[in-house]
Amino acid sequence: MADRAVEKIVAFIDLGTNSIRILVVRLNPNSSYTILTKQKELVRLGDGEFEHGKLLPEAIERTVTVCRKFAELARSFGASEIVAFATSATREAKNRSELLRRLVEEAGIEFGVISGREEARLIYLGVSSGIDLGDQSMLFIDIGGGSTEVGVGDRHRYRILESLKAGAIRMTNLFTSGSESGVVPPENYQEIQRHIRSEGIHAMGRLKGARFDLAYGCSGTIQTLADTTRLLYHPEKAEDNFVLTHTDLQQTVAYLCSLPLEKRRRVPGMVAERADIIIGGAAILDVLMEELAIPGIRISDRSLRDGMLVDYLSRMDGFPHAEPLSVRKRSVIQLGRSCGIDEAHALTVTRLALELFDSAADQKLHTCGAWEREMLEYAAYLHDIGSFISFKGHQIHSQYIIRNADLLGFDQRETGVLALIARYHRKRVPGKKDVLITSFGNRARRAVRVLSALLRYAEHLDRTHAGLVQHARFVNAQNGVVCLQIQCRGDCALEYWAVQSDTGAFKKTFGKSLTVECIQSREP
Repeated sequence: MADRAVEKIVAFIDLGTNSIRILVVRLNPNSSYTILTKQKELVRLGDGEFEHGKLLPEAIERTVTVCRKFAELARSFGASEIVAFATSATREAKNRSELLRRLVEEAGIEFGVISGREEARLIYLGVSSGIDLGDQSMLFIDIGGGSTEVGVGDRHRYRILESLKAGAIRMTNLFTSGSESGVVPPENYQEIQRHIRSEGIHAMGRLKGARFDLAYGCSGTIQTLADTTRLLYHPEKAEDNFVLTHTDLQQTVAYLCSLPLEKRRRVPGMVAERADIIIGGAAILDVLMEELAIPGIRISDRSLRDGMLVDYLSRMDGFPHAEPLSVRKRSVIQLGRSCGIDEAHALTVTRLALELFDSAADQKLHTCGAWEREMLEYAAYLHDIGSFISFKGHQIHSQYIIRNADLLGFDQRETGVLALIARYHRKRVPGKKDVLITSFGNRARRAVRVLSALLRYAEHLDRTHAGLVQHARFVNAQNGVVCLQIQCRGDCALEYWAVQSDTGAFKKTFGKSLTVECIQSREP
């Protein structure tokens, strides 16, 4: 890992057809980053553009005003660099040079105008960096104001990127803006669908041949449709991991089309500012789900600006984003570094904990599998993260930080398991009926008890933070006694003493007595 000498503040601005988003981050010397702020403002830059090809003066004025405020915000945090991209409305406007000139002169920001395919690539980076895909592939859909980006890829790379000239504002301007009441008759809605199919015929033809396991929607339009559908028809379902089916979407669309605009604004889950353009966006999703045979779509809160950050970090040596890591591992490393953990100690404890896990399995001390091993690896790396708050009681602080961190790629149960493994790596040992783990299922409860015990001894084996213990394994589990064999260099008396003084925790967890054998290493 290449440390940076000083921290750096960078702002990322995404100028879309409907809204402007900003993300300000601090790049830390230890190759982690800290989010300082993220904000969004509705500007409707593309309002009226798609009928005559020009940005309206009032839309330009709104956009310049917000960009000027965002630039001031970025510089108030000390940003030394602003990375800014403009998308569909700007790239298609005949008078885009006027907007770009004013943004430079009045806001001090030079925007890059990116193609639809580059926009899709950045969205892919943003979405894929927040999902643990494993060996699966995903299709993503991002419905913007002027265009819709669709792509297919796995955790390593994209395979297809497409951009359709069909967006929520564009469809509204072209097909529904003349309606006084806001009600959209079936024949009008079908006209929108025909246009989308015609506009996207080549892109959808290429996408139909692509294999994917999961589908994600990552725009405000899709999020609003999912929220509305869930509250209307499935209020018993939790928001997390809600899947919007095509059947439910069609039911929601029919209901929304039947309502006047003012009533549509008051529908549960509806974002009032999107009510006038939601039908145009829904038609795009409806067509794509039908044409690409997507039975259901999950929601991601990741977007273009997240992809801009990932793309930026991927070109910087030392940042985990520049390495071929899984989303989960990258997220864990990012959290640990952002809280200033002792990374050398964390890596030593992680290595020893995994050696103990594997040898304990060989000695039939547990029946845990690959998932538990992965949880132990991440919990071991983060076990001391609570020292960021205070060393005293840091295991409790570790539990809080991990439980409440935005760890990408993990579900709530997994973050809870990680937090409790870290919580119990020192001081008291969890019992089978411990109140903190009773809400988990049997497998998760067992994982917390077994893995926290293994982490406990791995921590003992690096008591001095000097990396004296090179290897550790359980051997000779016979007659109710297990031997912990440690191979060390130099004097590891403190490590030996730490294990010997805590053998009661082993007995409580595994039901066997523990002895310790120390072997001097011949390794350098």
